[in-house]
Amino acid sequence: MTNPKSRLSMTNPWHLLATGFGSGLSPVVPGTMGTLASVPVYLLLAHLPLTAYVVVVIAASLIGIKICQVTSNDMQVHDHGSIVWDEFAGFWITMLIVPALQLPVFDWKWVVTGFVLFRFFDMVKPWPIGWLDKRVHGGLGIMIDDLVAGVMSAIVLAAIGHWAGWLS
Repeated sequence: MTNPKSRLSMTNPWHLLATGFGSGLSPVVPGTMGTLASVPVYLLLAHLPLTAYVVVVIAASLIGIKICQVTSNDMQVHDHGSIVWDEFAGFWITMLIVPALQLPVFDWKWVVTGFVLFRFFDMVKPWPIGWLDKRVHGGLGIMIDDLVAGVMSAIVLAAIGHWAGWLS
């Protein structure tokens, strides 16, 4: 049986993006490594005006459907662990609260808490995330559970920030 990773080429832009610039090729916790790799990109994006940040995240999410579908087809495996573009978009959704509330971009407590929350929701997959993960297929199926995890993480991050007094 051929290893699906052997069907990837980092010179193929779809594969390069789908694997989070190679971060998803990590032999251990590729989803976490992909999310970790999305943090520096987020730190750059968060300096954009809010409207531009939102446009980039929406575009990344929509284009991500194609990125993930093409790579999944090429690998001949649905939602292989090395496909982490969905983690990138999901984390950027989680962190939308920072530019939306004009919070300090480099404040570690927001980044670390957002990272932990997103990984929690992505791994545990509470309803409706798990339901979507099982029922939606193709590139949209790969993306949708992480996008919803990002929204749920953002809501909890805002609540934690409020409760902890980080918003004052």
